Amino acid sequence: MSRRRKPSSRAKEHKRRASMAGALWRIGLTAILLSGAALLTLVVWSRLPGPGSVSHVSIDLRADVEQSIGHQLSQAGLVRQPLLFDSYLHVLGRWGRWNSGVHFLSANMTPSVLADCLARAPTRPKVQLTIPEGFDLFRIARRLEVAGVCASEDFLGASTSKEVLSELSVHGPSVEGYLFPLTYTFAVDSDPRTIISNCVAETRRRIEKLNQAEKQALTRLSAQRGWGEFELLTLASIIEKETPHDDERPIIAGIFFNRLDDPDFHPRRMLQSDPTALYGCQVLRGQIPSCEGSGGKVSPAMLRDTQNPYNTYRHAGLPPGPIANPGEASIAAVLTPTQSDYLFFVAKNGRHVFSRSLAQHEAAIRDSSE
Repeated sequence: MSRRRKPSSRAKEHKRRASMAGALWRIGLTAILLSGAALLTLVVWSRLPGPGSVSHVSIDLRADVEQSIGHQLSQAGLVRQPLLFDSYLHVLGRWGRWNSGVHFLSANMTPSVLADCLARAPTRPKVQLTIPEGFDLFRIARRLEVAGVCASEDFLGASTSKEVLSELSVHGPSVEGYLFPLTYTFAVDSDPRTIISNCVAETRRRIEKLNQAEKQALTRLSAQRGWGEFELLTLASIIEKETPHDDERPIIAGIFFNRLDDPDFHPRRMLQSDPTALYGCQVLRGQIPSCEGSGGKVSPAMLRDTQNPYNTYRHAGLPPGPIANPGEASIAAVLTPTQSDYLFFVAKNGRHVFSRSLAQHEAAIRDSSE
């Protein structure tokens, strides 16, 4: 009877190593599967809508605070699981790469969109937004906020920032007048300074195009009156608010130049434009008594008020700055005004009646009110 041979020590070691390798392979496979499942769960979670509605939140995310980014977002009602959000940032490799400062975020944003916004990544959602001709800073700010581009308050703050004005070489109290009316594509949660910079650049491109087309009209305006783009945009903004009709704009521009230049026009060098006084009430609300209770309409008391620096019935020359953002037609009107001896105009049936004398103007007023 033959006897079984005992396995050698070498065979035992081989068997032990094979068993260990199999165990390690199974552990590794399990780890890969678990990691994959966790990653898949994180990816699916990142595409779920946020905990709230479309209402927006302005939040100042600072990297130097003890609370994590996820916790700060959770406190603002933007994420449900702050630890999971922080983990997601780590997985994306974006931890520490967010843009510290004020962000304008929607409560229904997915975590992946929030992460893009925090980094101000070019992949974040974009919206098309139209700035109509004649809109002022306040109306533009509201439109930007509704679209989710930036908070109204932050935009208005940047529009009057001395640092921003200096960087853009804007010599007025704000960037009013420099935000060219156009349909723009803006990313949500944009830095207001970026928006302003783009609009100012567009305004200057349009001015240069018109200047070239009109044979250096701005250069002549500078030589004759010492005016630059600031004065050009200031008068253009007044024309923009006075009429919606392109064919009337050069005539009204010529009238304003006549009022500035005609020694027989009284009171001397007064533009006498109602929209300028209204704008002063909006910019300096609470500081001008005659503006209280006006409801956005011009009153006789408002036009008599010398405390309103934008009141061109009581202050000669141009107001302190533009009162709206003019379109190309209004800018062109200042560069190439209609030469006439008109000094007055009054609205009638949606258009204007132009007059050479005060007597004619008063008759036109009576006729327009009938």
